Amino acid sequence: MNIQEKLSLIEEALDTEENTLTPETVLEDVDSWDSIAALSLIAMMDDNFGKTLSGSEIKALVTVGDILAHME
Repeated sequence: MNIQEKLSLIEEALDTEENTLTPETVLEDVDSWDSIAALSLIAMMDDNFGKTLSGSEIKALVTVGDILAHME
């Protein structure tokens, strides 16, 4: 899976428009970044990558690049 495909998954989970996120995007600057988006992100990571994000890992996320790092 390439970076654009991963970004598309993140955009879908965060309910943002296509092609609006970059690895440098700060999550606090994303209007839809809230507890519901975090739950969607947790579900997406589990469904697509078989990875479970803990609450502390979610709180530690600062940028979209941090999410991408968990997708490796």
